[in-house]
Amino acid sequence: MSRVWEVPVGDSTRVRDARTAAREACAYAGLAPRRTAAAELVATELATNLLRHAGGGRMVVNLVGPPAGGPGVSVQLFSLDHGPGIADVPAALRDGYTTAGVSLGAGLGSCLRSADTFHLYSAPGRGTTATARFDPGHAGPGTPAVQAPAGGICVSLAEAEQCGDAWSWVRCGALLTLLLADGLGHGPKAAHASTAAVAELQRAAHLPPAEILRRLHTALRPTRGAAVAVAQLDTDRSELGFAGVGNTGARLRTGESWTSLVSHPGIVGAYFPAHIPVRRMPWRPDSLLVMHSDGLPSRWTPPDDPRLLAQDPAVLAAAVLRDASSPARPVRDDTSVAVLAPDRRTRTHDSRL
Repeated sequence: MSRVWEVPVGDSTRVRDARTAAREACAYAGLAPRRTAAAELVATELATNLLRHAGGGRMVVNLVGPPAGGPGVSVQLFSLDHGPGIADVPAALRDGYTTAGVSLGAGLGSCLRSADTFHLYSAPGRGTTATARFDPGHAGPGTPAVQAPAGGICVSLAEAEQCGDAWSWVRCGALLTLLLADGLGHGPKAAHASTAAVAELQRAAHLPPAEILRRLHTALRPTRGAAVAVAQLDTDRSELGFAGVGNTGARLRTGESWTSLVSHPGIVGAYFPAHIPVRRMPWRPDSLLVMHSDGLPSRWTPPDDPRLLAQDPAVLAAAVLRDASSPARPVRDDTSVAVLAPDRRTRTHDSRL
């Protein structure tokens, strides 16, 4: 799933590019024609809104695993901007709502209906983040959306097609494991390394974090290697275990404070440490974990808006990436952010009705 589409939306010609990106991603995922048409509609609406209401922004399209961890590939659209924000989100999601004289006649309400899940977070003066996911097994209107316990976003350096970063999660009994991999460098060879890490996780999810990393080290030897972080939640014991090798970052929020989780120096697949420290911490109902690659600025500021912290993990990951970078402070490498928040519940208007 290393293929990434990123479309800076600065003029009307890029709306077409956003629609094309959605169509190409659906073709990669093998989604049915009706789901592809729905994705194109949502991409068009979100890109148009970036121009009309935010003065521009960017669309990102990722291929991700389906929410239930089953077979197939989902397509996830992201819309990111630093515009004026939306003062009344529930009103904006109602059919027929518009602040423009000329409209597609669809609006955000159509995004809510068309996607398998649609989430939107906006803060006046700080911009808007929206995500829409299209799954391989669409259940149809009126079916409750399946919420994933983890979410993330990947973007490539210089809008390259192949991203050297990857993230994934898998559930094995009471264990829920989140992985983030950053292949050395960028481009196809880096993507090969991170993709190999994701594939091996599916076979090693029953193991504790340190053993998963050792298995990954063996699997990644034929590649150029990667920095990898593994977080594993034991839902029976309400305990989080974290271990990392290489230059990745992680922060755990409990209550009102954030704690940095440090990875050990090394390269999975090349220079593996003799000992891997594993940090274990209680996981509370208000806990939240953010992991990221080194493409994110090292001094990024964790969010403190309670409304954002309660959002779907994919929205939170996208907002962290958006707020950590800007035209004046662009990302300097492939960049990924992954969030674990299995106890979160979103409001009704954040999900497909």
